[in-house]
Amino acid sequence: MKGFKILTCAAAASMILLGGSCNKDFLDRNPENSVSGEIFWKSQTDVETALAGVYYRLQENFLGYERVYFDALTDNAFPDPGNNTQPNLGSMTIGAISPGLGGVMDNLYSTPYKLIASANYFLDNVDKASLPEETVNVYKAEVRFLRALAYFDLVQSFGGVVVYRNFFSKLEDARIPQSSEEEVYAFIHEDLDFAIAHLPKAVYTGHAVKGSAQGIKARVYMTQQNWSAARTLLAEIIADNNFGLADSYEDLFTTTGQAKASVNREIMFATQYLAPNSVHRLRPGAGGLDIELGWYALMQPYKNLVDDYEMKDGKRPADSDLYDAAKPYENRDPRLYATVRLPGDVWTNPSTGETGPIYNTYTGFHTKKWVDLRRIPFTAATASQSDQDYIHLRYADILLMYAEAVNELDGAVNTVYEQLDLVRGRTTVGLPAVDRAVYNTKEKLREYIRHERRIEFALEGHRYNDLKRWKIAHTLLPTLKNPSGVSYVFEEHNYRLPFSITELDNNPQLDQNIGYIK
Repeated sequence: MKGFKILTCAAAASMILLGGSCNKDFLDRNPENSVSGEIFWKSQTDVETALAGVYYRLQENFLGYERVYFDALTDNAFPDPGNNTQPNLGSMTIGAISPGLGGVMDNLYSTPYKLIASANYFLDNVDKASLPEETVNVYKAEVRFLRALAYFDLVQSFGGVVVYRNFFSKLEDARIPQSSEEEVYAFIHEDLDFAIAHLPKAVYTGHAVKGSAQGIKARVYMTQQNWSAARTLLAEIIADNNFGLADSYEDLFTTTGQAKASVNREIMFATQYLAPNSVHRLRPGAGGLDIELGWYALMQPYKNLVDDYEMKDGKRPADSDLYDAAKPYENRDPRLYATVRLPGDVWTNPSTGETGPIYNTYTGFHTKKWVDLRRIPFTAATASQSDQDYIHLRYADILLMYAEAVNELDGAVNTVYEQLDLVRGRTTVGLPAVDRAVYNTKEKLREYIRHERRIEFALEGHRYNDLKRWKIAHTLLPTLKNPSGVSYVFEEHNYRLPFSITELDNNPQLDQNIGYIK
């Protein structure tokens, strides 16, 4: 998994721009300040250096490890008020979504466009290199895949947005009307279709492959509720047999675990990090997963989530003979213990036996998923080298999307149960088969699939967009209260976030989304 090294900030900066200083906007400058195409785009090495720079964009904000914080916008977790990495997360949950909110709202909009600008600059220049067309098309396919990822983030958050097919050198060129939501999705499919046609049919080792593009395209279809197209594509991925479930669920989320062949076969695309030069803490203010989750507890699981885990016999606690009210967290789905630090648990460094202080939480629970206990006791020094890859897509998602698509089309057929049983039955989870007698209708299975997605992907950042694509965020989230007793707010117009005041001022042709003041 760690074979493809992403450039350090200084190295990536020097790839296109004069000078090598580390500046977070090193790819935002105009071409006039860049190394000229006549000098740079000469060799395959130049192209691969530029390609690494585009991949590097994935390390910022919600394109990288901070994507886990999407779960803090849902019923899965509470965003600690002290989170300065993504300010205003908590405000978004209690009705403060507005064009002037800033913080996390700005990051949701600006970060994908930085990736898009870098991708467009690459695509506009790569043909200058004298390389075989087939080779260039593979590079283009990788970059168009990344551009599709960025636009998919934007359309899920904001609906119709401005589509840029090329790099622009003048601010005036950016001042164009937004495309409709349907047009943005069409552009995403166009990029993904090119990627699927030209990427290698291979396992994932750091560069996007055909399965990466197919999986994200299937996710797009699921978001559009195009069940038939999603089922066809997901069946192709499964039939190709390039990916499989990891033996160990817990190992999926640590650096050492991700290096194991028995684990990384599940990973289909990730934002990669590699210590010591490409770690989580590169962005100013970022502490990395070990510090932010393991030490500062900036995302705290809700009891609502913990209680949703079944017993290890596959039954709900109320229906299981294994449940003991005096010991409520014993004999539960093993994924609970890989995901949440429960009350009374002592985190111990497996190498040294050391323990260390951690912050108390408002909910009584800590996030364990993504935390590397080998860095205990957590300090700025010991945790500064956090380099767990953030997984955007893994094979379990392919199986659960396939189960969902088939159920929506055909109802409670055996294929649906088979996918669920595979995910729940992986080696270190070992739950029994889904009870066919209990979950025996399309409607009951729909709810069970949604439950299974919540458990399998808890604290990975997927639930926010799941709740929105299922169109249940506006009914589910307002039933919750945060630890201060303040009710969550999610109104129907919140399915689309507002454009910020700054963006509206910069682009007078941008129309504000319905429900917000321009």
